[in-house]
Amino acid sequence: MAHIRITSYGTEHDDAPTADHPVVVDTTRLHNPPDDPAVSAALTQLTGRHPDVAAYVLATPGAHDLLTTARRDVEQRIANGEQYIDVHVHCYGGRHRSVAIAELLAADLSVLDDYAHTSHRHINHPILPA
Repeated sequence: MAHIRITSYGTEHDDAPTADHPVVVDTTRLHNPPDDPAVSAALTQLTGRHPDVAAYVLATPGAHDLLTTARRDVEQRIANGEQYIDVHVHCYGGRHRSVAIAELLAADLSVLDDYAHTSHRHINHPILPA
């Protein structure tokens, strides 16, 4: 059985996670609630764990492809016999996009593995200025 550790974080903070050869998922091209005046007031104070934020992020063109690619990368590592797999999911602030994608990926991978641990390094940090 593989052990998958999924960590979300913001690249604008100075304490990115470290691991040897992680699967890296860059969510910076996905829609970000604080940057969108149409949803900013409603979604910015929430995090990617909230279903409305997750739905908003997942509605970005290419979001499903990003998840599919990450899952394939993890599946390939499991097929190659890796027992400990780190997945680093990042955006700029670590509260919305990376958290939403990390949670969705963990749910998707749960069918492959009995132990998938998700942590969110910057979910409780203040929102970064644009």
